[in-house]
Amino acid sequence: MDKKLKILFISSEVEEFSKTGGLADVAKSLPIELRNLGHDVKIITPFYRTINHREEARHRFNLTLSTDHSRPDVHFQVHELQLDGIPVLTIDNAHYFDREGLYGEDNKAYQDNGERFAFFSLAALQACDAADFTPDIIHCNDWHTGLVPFLLKTRYEEHDRFANSKTVLTTHNACYQGIFDKSQLNLIPEVSACMDDRVLENYNYINYLKVGVTYSDKVNTVSPNYASELLTPLGSHGMSHLFIERIHDFEGILNGCDYNDWNPETDPFIPVNFSADELDGKAMCKTALQKEVGLPVSNDALFGMVCRLTDQKGFGLLLPILERLLKHNLQLVIIGSGDPSITGQLNAIAAHFPDKFKFINTYSNKLSHMVEAGADFFLMPSIFEPCGLNQLYSLAYGTLPIVRGVGGLKDTVLDYDQDPDNANGFVFYDPNPNQLLNLLRRVLLLYIEHPEEMLRLKTKAMRSHFYWSDAAKHYQHLYYNALFRPTFS
Repeated sequence: MDKKLKILFISSEVEEFSKTGGLADVAKSLPIELRNLGHDVKIITPFYRTINHREEARHRFNLTLSTDHSRPDVHFQVHELQLDGIPVLTIDNAHYFDREGLYGEDNKAYQDNGERFAFFSLAALQACDAADFTPDIIHCNDWHTGLVPFLLKTRYEEHDRFANSKTVLTTHNACYQGIFDKSQLNLIPEVSACMDDRVLENYNYINYLKVGVTYSDKVNTVSPNYASELLTPLGSHGMSHLFIERIHDFEGILNGCDYNDWNPETDPFIPVNFSADELDGKAMCKTALQKEVGLPVSNDALFGMVCRLTDQKGFGLLLPILERLLKHNLQLVIIGSGDPSITGQLNAIAAHFPDKFKFINTYSNKLSHMVEAGADFFLMPSIFEPCGLNQLYSLAYGTLPIVRGVGGLKDTVLDYDQDPDNANGFVFYDPNPNQLLNLLRRVLLLYIEHPEEMLRLKTKAMRSHFYWSDAAKHYQHLYYNALFRPTFS
């Protein structure tokens, strides 16, 4: 079990190059830690129009994806970038990836996403072969790469390059499954010809995530509690039967936090650095945040929230009680973009409470860091949350997370009411707006009446650590099990 592995990590986004969510953070941090364990890692991702560092890309290959005679062959290029010394092979095809967005524009998905990521799955394996890389493990991520395990057990089953390769599929968010009409699968005729209803639903639609879960050698998700939720009808987004079928190959591995990027002692985006032992700088960061967003400088409790504006993030719980909450002496900053209906409601409420609530309809890395450093509390009332990363960032900055006890939030945040000695935040469970409001009022009372207890809690939170190096060891064990203790049939 000390064999050094060749690992091909395939992801539709990678922090430093492209990002829409937490998948990108994992696709950066986990390969680096796997490399640090001594493994030989390569990453494959699309060469989007908006990819960062494109001027540094080195051209590697011109390749052709052969198709049947009913449509022309697909030509593409492979360029190489570097991530902390790890080769990142990027798939460049203008038809599929020369677009404004990664997956869509104006809050609408591209209609041909099924075809785009069918192409990406095929091109990734072809690029791996062209690079003369023989992987022990092919690590796939979310629905975008769900066809890769299927291809390895069909088209590439007897291919010398992949004959001994095993696949791992990480489900970062099972809500997003990639369901498409089979007409988008013309590049992969094996799908259209497949009579397995696990592949083609009603022999007409394909669910990419379902195919990946079915055909991967091992399957995991990004926290132990979310793994448990995926085994239930309520928490699995309609896929519990599949995860139950794969129970012996399925587990939850908690994400880590990239403390190189999220460390209040070294963070270049905040005006004053601070630590658990020297917390004075946090108050200065609060003042700087208030000035940056246009709130009055005040010692009132400051709540922050940074996220995509979707129902998943709990706006259905927050919006109904927001005006009642803002009648108290407190301040709130929300940073994010997404659902236009949520945006409209936040803008309307912010206009009525200009000295208490600022909504900034964008994503800003600098503002995200300033909120984590300057806020007293961080809101995550999520309906579901596979792992969550912002609560980990918040803990690192002594910004106490207020979360709903689901998914990875339950794994990482210990509730003050249940265990005050060991708590690092606040938890509610019932997805009810009034439950959230009651908790926020209790938190506010604690902030006003017990400042010394608040200081103790912040210090405790800053000493909660979740390292990617630990997560990487769990993934290493999962890889070894895929190679040496297979149960897939």
